[in-house]
Amino acid sequence: MALVVRVVALVVAVAAVLKVSSAAVYKVGDSAGWTTFGNVNYKQWAASKTFQLGDVIRFEYNPQLHNVIRVTHAMYRSCNASLPLDSHTTGNDTITITTRGHYFYMCGVPGHCQAGQKVDINAMRHPSLAAPTPSALAPPTVTAPHAPTPGPSMAAPLQSLNGNFVLLGLTLLVSGLA
Repeated sequence: MALVVRVVALVVAVAAVLKVSSAAVYKVGDSAGWTTFGNVNYKQWAASKTFQLGDVIRFEYNPQLHNVIRVTHAMYRSCNASLPLDSHTTGNDTITITTRGHYFYMCGVPGHCQAGQKVDINAMRHPSLAAPTPSALAPPTVTAPHAPTPGPSMAAPLQSLNGNFVLLGLTLLVSGLA
């Protein structure tokens, strides 16, 4: 009986480690961050990502100039910031994706949403089900010569050396059971 309990605990631990190691952190707007400067196309940015449960969305911005509010789809489309579902104001806000579907965010400062500072984060069911959207296939937007170009994706899998040590320990535990 003790062996069965150990094996079940091992399976649960391995599943938890594998789930955590597949999460990613996405900085909204990549190197540009959350801003109205530089003509960042947040729709194109989001379309180039495949968001999954457990992923972390990071908004980095100047809190004296911007904020982040979560809104309904209707509010997102009309840039209505009057009754946000949630708001963030630190300048370094993180949101963990906990359910599938759309997460609509925008800046609540007057005029910023209308200027394009809004993003639709769509957490898919499974990466293989994520078909490219027309916006993902569209050519990149041309920016002014002085505008910084967003860098490569800041998505970084949360795999660490610590996770590898956990797997090594679990392997040693299993070999000790045999």
